[in-house]
Amino acid sequence: MKQIVDFKLVEKRDFGRSVLLRLRSGQSLPEMLPGQFVQVRVDGSPNTYLRRPISIHDVDSAQNEISLMVQRVGEGTRHLADMREGHLISIVLPLGNGFTLPKIGERILLVGGGIGIAPLFYFAKVLNAKDIRPTLLLGGKSESDLLRLNDYRQFGETFVTTEDGSLGEKGFVTMHSVWNEKQFDKVYVCGPKPMMKAVAKLAAEKGVWCEVSLENLMACGLGACLCCVEDTIDGNVCVCKEGPVFNTRRLKW
Repeated sequence: MKQIVDFKLVEKRDFGRSVLLRLRSGQSLPEMLPGQFVQVRVDGSPNTYLRRPISIHDVDSAQNEISLMVQRVGEGTRHLADMREGHLISIVLPLGNGFTLPKIGERILLVGGGIGIAPLFYFAKVLNAKDIRPTLLLGGKSESDLLRLNDYRQFGETFVTTEDGSLGEKGFVTMHSVWNEKQFDKVYVCGPKPMMKAVAKLAAEKGVWCEVSLENLMACGLGACLCCVEDTIDGNVCVCKEGPVFNTRRLKW
């Protein structure tokens, strides 16, 4: 059930272009699924009128906490990233539909690119709690784009690509040798759209089931404003309401 919840910023870790915000509420939180997102109100930013959609990076239900990874892109996200500990933040959550949980025994690959690795952290954590250890393939332009890499490694075997070759194999995630060395039953992807399309194409060529988490521009997060529409085999649908996670068989890619 969607709720509007006030959170206090209890910890901020600055990674340069991106920051990790740990937020705590004084009330119990609703169930949140990997792949869902939140809408964050940006106070004190006169040119930011709408809430900002941000994927759920982590959840600690026992502490009534969530964590968000925010990348400094526009005025709204820069303002969020620059908030100080103790600041109160109004958030609507949870929104959208999450990833389809795999079955125990299935071979799982989680693929993330850039800030798109953020929702895979909570997903991998939930999979581990269900005795599923996925393989992770994380890519970025350079080593500095791969945030919390050692924390991701606790959840499963982790492979890396960087475009400049500063860490892992040089190139894109679709070029990594793991695709030829291992077989997978399901692939889950989040990152820039060109990357997701390339991974979806590769998965289709290998006959592997694939889900992607789209990052279309959103305003309301509730399916009312129609600005995040995606063309599917079922017609145009709102990503915020029917997604953000879609099986690639539904997408006209």
